[in-house]
Amino acid sequence: MHSGLLRSTLTLLAGGALAQALPLLLGPWLTRLYSPTEFGQFSFIWTVAANLAVVGCARYEFALPLEGDEEQAGLLMALCARVLLLVLALAGLVGLVLAWAQELKLAWLLPLAVLAGGTTQWLNLWASRAQRFQLLATARVLQYGGGALLQLLFGLAALGTLGLLLGPIVAGLATALLLARPAPQGGWALLWRAPLGRLREIAARHRDFPLLNTPHAFAGALQDSLAILLIAAWSGDAAAGYWALALRYLKAPAGLIGGALSQTLYPRLVQAGDAGEALRLVRQAIAVLMALALPLMLVLLLWGPELFATVFGERWHDAGELARALAPYIALHFIASPLSVVTLAWRAQGWALRLALVGQVMFIAGLAAGLYFGGLIGAAWGVSLMMAAYFGFFFWSLANWTHSDAKLA
Repeated sequence: MHSGLLRSTLTLLAGGALAQALPLLLGPWLTRLYSPTEFGQFSFIWTVAANLAVVGCARYEFALPLEGDEEQAGLLMALCARVLLLVLALAGLVGLVLAWAQELKLAWLLPLAVLAGGTTQWLNLWASRAQRFQLLATARVLQYGGGALLQLLFGLAALGTLGLLLGPIVAGLATALLLARPAPQGGWALLWRAPLGRLREIAARHRDFPLLNTPHAFAGALQDSLAILLIAAWSGDAAAGYWALALRYLKAPAGLIGGALSQTLYPRLVQAGDAGEALRLVRQAIAVLMALALPLMLVLLLWGPELFATVFGERWHDAGELARALAPYIALHFIASPLSVVTLAWRAQGWALRLALVGQVMFIAGLAAGLYFGGLIGAAWGVSLMMAAYFGFFFWSLANWTHSDAKLA
């Protein structure tokens, strides 16, 4: 791996290790403070919030590393802020609908959850553009570690589902404040003073991000929302809680290593001298991730139920059975997660969107068929089977890239 990429990745990995260690270490306590039903209710609201937050700035924030001019970057920041305000208004309406239709009393927290997630994602890209990797590492600790600590405190106060929601919301907002420096050229006031004409110009220049990447990201997040909704409707809130807990802790390694690698891989790919160098970076990343994913899958296949029952308590044994069935999917997701930035850097969002839509249909089809024929465990095996085919094609395509619509730097 390129020495600069390795050094930057290790910096983020160090912060990410602590950030993920706290939730993992506190997990056994949290599962004894909160019930599967409470986890299921929290997961439904949080996945809806994540669905909106992931497109909170219409993905314009991912264009920040591409803007070398400071004035243009400042205008892009202003555009992100304006779009986020509109999404927050939409989140308020969605919260009202959920509170009425689903009788979710805590749905009023939805706009705050979207604000926490949207601003954190936006300002992470702002810091990544400046390659402030030490700040990003600190922010990861605050966001993930702080969120778990707050959930613990709120759980001790017996706040139930409210505590599970408030933890990541408060930690996310605090993380956004940390990342909000330095200010863009012209100061933070530029976000509200920037002329609409200039904003329209920069919006048009980077229109591929909202037109192609926003549907991609939204559909990806919608996959999780639909999964929780289907499971809760078919098997109840407790089953949704098992599913949510299993994926939360099984995807933690992807969040740790994948997040660190993607934040450093993206600017390196943008700055790659030629197509050959870019392909070498991607192939190296795939090889390293595969070597890390295989042991994780084997452990879950062999000892998943026993591990979950021992670590989280006997009432979470069923989540361990899920972990065993989801092991192939988790390993593949671990590899794919950091590679999502490759098509952004190569300006191949159109290809990625088309493929992702196929993958999301396959995911939901595998889940629904599995639920029908084999219940919750059948759903997990259905997802693993369908996604093995999907991710296999995705990895092969990136490692042998020849698409004419890609614009390698």
